Amino acid sequence: MCGINGIISTQHSQQDRESIVRIMNDRLKHRGPNNDGIFSDKNITLGHRRLSIIDLSESANQPFFSHDKKLVIVFNGEIYNYRELKLELQRAAQGSGHSTYFFKTNSDTEVILAAYLRWGNQCLNHLTGMFAFAIYNLETGTIFAARDQMGVKPFYYHNAENLFVFSSEVRPILNSGIKTFKLNTELVSEYIQYQTIHAPNTIVKGIKQLLPGHYLEYINNKATITEYWKPEHFVQQPNEFSYKENCTKVFELLSASVQRRLVSDVPFGAFLSGGIDSSIVVALMSKVSNEKVNTFNVSFDESEFSESRYAQLIAKKYDTKHHEIKLKPNDFLKELPNALNAMDHPSGDGPNTFIVSKATKNAGITMALSGIGGDELFAGYENFKRLKELQEKWWLKAMPNIALKMGGTLVKSGKRSIGNEKIAEILNLEDHELKNIYPLSRSVFTTKEMNVLVKQNNAAQTVSEIAASINVNNKKILSAISCMEIKTYLQNVLLRDTDQMSMAVALEVREPFLDHHLVEFVLGINDEQKYPATPKKLLVDSIGDLLPKEIIDRPKMGFTLPWQQWLKTELKSFCGDNLIKLDAKGVLKPNAAKNLWDRFLNDDPLVTWSRVWHLVVLNDWIDKNNIAIN
Repeated sequence: MCGINGIISTQHSQQDRESIVRIMNDRLKHRGPNNDGIFSDKNITLGHRRLSIIDLSESANQPFFSHDKKLVIVFNGEIYNYRELKLELQRAAQGSGHSTYFFKTNSDTEVILAAYLRWGNQCLNHLTGMFAFAIYNLETGTIFAARDQMGVKPFYYHNAENLFVFSSEVRPILNSGIKTFKLNTELVSEYIQYQTIHAPNTIVKGIKQLLPGHYLEYINNKATITEYWKPEHFVQQPNEFSYKENCTKVFELLSASVQRRLVSDVPFGAFLSGGIDSSIVVALMSKVSNEKVNTFNVSFDESEFSESRYAQLIAKKYDTKHHEIKLKPNDFLKELPNALNAMDHPSGDGPNTFIVSKATKNAGITMALSGIGGDELFAGYENFKRLKELQEKWWLKAMPNIALKMGGTLVKSGKRSIGNEKIAEILNLEDHELKNIYPLSRSVFTTKEMNVLVKQNNAAQTVSEIAASINVNNKKILSAISCMEIKTYLQNVLLRDTDQMSMAVALEVREPFLDHHLVEFVLGINDEQKYPATPKKLLVDSIGDLLPKEIIDRPKMGFTLPWQQWLKTELKSFCGDNLIKLDAKGVLKPNAAKNLWDRFLNDDPLVTWSRVWHLVVLNDWIDKNNIAIN
């Protein structure tokens, strides 16, 4: 786990390029405190910051050369099947026409290079892991860069005439000095609507993100991007197995995924909220680990916000070395400035992950497993049930639009609530296909509310395009929704926040539910098996008696804090000042942020804290990073 940087330029001397990369490396020191490396050749300079996890020796430092000195790589992430691949690459040489690769380290980095030498671009089909890397060919002067299937590890870049710059984060490119970057004002509405900007775009104009499951080739000063994996492909795959057979296969794949993710040469642990997903990860870790598993839970004195008793149940059952991080809300508030400073790209979420990651790192842990992805893959959100029911309600398609719009008016005339506003907007749609309903389900504001806030409302365009690109099989509506969740909320909020907040404290986080082999199989399972009665029943039935009933039957809580109260008390001045400054920047309609803030302070039921906070974060991030507006 590391940070990578690079610049290819005919405009800069080697000395200038190396100066730029040193600046970028320094900006990534938090991601890789163990080593710092730079390599230059012709028009290219590569940089690397290392967080040592596998093969802690100096020989595994990067930039790393292949044994024939023809390739050099900078790599961020982990290849979980590197040991099996290493054996395959050594065995396959005999009689295959391929020359033997002589490994000089025990690192997974070297295995990527050997795989690329053997299979070229097709090496990506052999890798199981989380990764973002760039391989430079010293003979041809070309770059091959790739990002993992699920988008766990980031790859940001700026591409201009005779200039290509890339990094693991946005801020090193911002601070590189290559140009003055400006706010992507055309996409401010998307951020307000979804609390994020969806890849390949970012909040900064001119900085892009390589999409998950894609690779990039930079040849003769031209970048070409190719998709090599996409989740929706596997929704169309037939699954003829019985329910019992599918449960068995899910258990096998998930167990293998957890075991693969325990490969480490440093102390490791797991986040344990006490929910189904994190509890399953801890249970499976305990089954295959030779040592006690370190588990970490954030608890609060206020029982309303605390899940600690559920985490303690699992810790006791599996005899883990349990760490309960007791916080008072004021403890969280004290860390909030540090969390905001750690934010590489603005987001409506993230501070929670920063707090847990920092406490875990302080306990001496460098790698931790997480339950992220279980809800998206196994239909754990209430949103799955609602969307499936709406898709199956034949009367929505049979009723004339005028009748549906009248129904929407009636809903809005009742109790004022965010839920009723969304229902009314759905009923007012001209077409009630899933591709049209889904973007509304994930939106923070309705279209009407957005029109009051922003000058140009093109917010739903990217999400609508993602939803429309996924064919809906009536037997696999849930899998289609899973693909939409994966390609929007999971990849652009959860995974981005997890990466930027955990790496801010040099903690590596691994997600067993996002093993692409498991994802491929589960997406092929029909709805009747995946959701026969309750959310995640397929997952629960697959793991047998690993979890006590108290965990399975508990109400879903999530990691919650008294934000509504904080924004009106301790954070009132901070929020108010930032919203006034945001209005002054002119990216919203006049006084839009202040009006929203006033409605929040006056207890308008349509303005919760989450509809305000991400605007506060946006302005704070713009100011901290000196982003030009025009």
